[in-house]
Amino acid sequence: MSFLDRLFGRPEKRAAVSAEPVLPDLWFPRGPGNPENLATVLACVNAISSGIASLDAYVYNTAGNTRTEAPNHPVSRLIRQPNRTQTWPDLMEWALASVLLTGNAVMVVEYDGAGRPTALTPIPWQCVQVDRLKSGRLRYTVMAWQGVTRTLLDNEVFHLRDRSDDGLVGRSRLSRARDVFTGAAALQDYSLNMWQNQVVPSGIVSSETGALSNDQAKDLKQQLQERAGGTNNARRVIVLPNGLKWQAVGISPEDAEALESRKFSVQELCRIYGVPPPIVQDYSNNTFTNAAQASLWFAQNTLVPWVRKIEAEFKRSVFGASNPYELVIDMSSLMRGDYATRWQSYGVAIQNKILTVNEIREQEGYNPMQEDAA
Repeated sequence: MSFLDRLFGRPEKRAAVSAEPVLPDLWFPRGPGNPENLATVLACVNAISSGIASLDAYVYNTAGNTRTEAPNHPVSRLIRQPNRTQTWPDLMEWALASVLLTGNAVMVVEYDGAGRPTALTPIPWQCVQVDRLKSGRLRYTVMAWQGVTRTLLDNEVFHLRDRSDDGLVGRSRLSRARDVFTGAAALQDYSLNMWQNQVVPSGIVSSETGALSNDQAKDLKQQLQERAGGTNNARRVIVLPNGLKWQAVGISPEDAEALESRKFSVQELCRIYGVPPPIVQDYSNNTFTNAAQASLWFAQNTLVPWVRKIEAEFKRSVFGASNPYELVIDMSSLMRGDYATRWQSYGVAIQNKILTVNEIREQEGYNPMQEDAA
């Protein structure tokens, strides 16, 4: 819909559908089967979403050969308050978490009568249906969201996708590596059940006086479960009557291997999201040197691709391809390296007249020097 169409409230004609609608990719169940029940998935999603949400964003005018900040642009106001209930970090955190878990994050771009963007309204992916019109444009049907069904075109929707197979919708990484996720979930369930029922693998009760009757065996089993079963009774002393003998049984090699496999599943899930294990507190193969580089690697190889996708999608859906304005997410705070290296690079920048002292002080959060500010 053009600026004049929005200004005069003209209805937009939409062509008939030429393809079947695409339904959201929600292959994983809610509740106990939710991917975020796995600590590694939750940690990876939190690391990426909160990392990008913490970065400052600016609107720049790129007309001509210069780039100047535009703090009074309507989108700059959106960055300060994107909607009534969320701040910019809240919105970015929601969007990244949605796209990392479902492959898609959809927000409706709300406009005023003059065609200026006034809000970004997040829509749960399970409420969205996407199909392609004969004209080639995408149509978004928001189904029964807050009691209302809306139909929108692609220029009215901010749609952040993970890698897509058809160009319409993104596909979640967990659905691409479903066996990795289900294997990790199964190992977690197995380990949980093993510890909750630790009396079962911990030992065997035998009788030196003869076989026990069914009633005696049943009564003994009940008493052991009540007095020694479960985590609340772990390590308690057991007194066995009538010549009964307790024989301890250690963890079998298979069980030990299953527990060790859980460590490997952490690395597998980190690979899916491109997150270095130290970022999610896995220090099993950590040294001081690679820990110092993990954050920089994380910023360059994990966060930068998502930042570029967000900036490009803002250009497409909010600004428009021919608009000279663009959104820039400032990653300098993550890319500057450690303290000593940063100040060494600043010295080179001053010596070669690339930056001034006050520009460096601004980047480091200091007020400008008075003699330079005059």
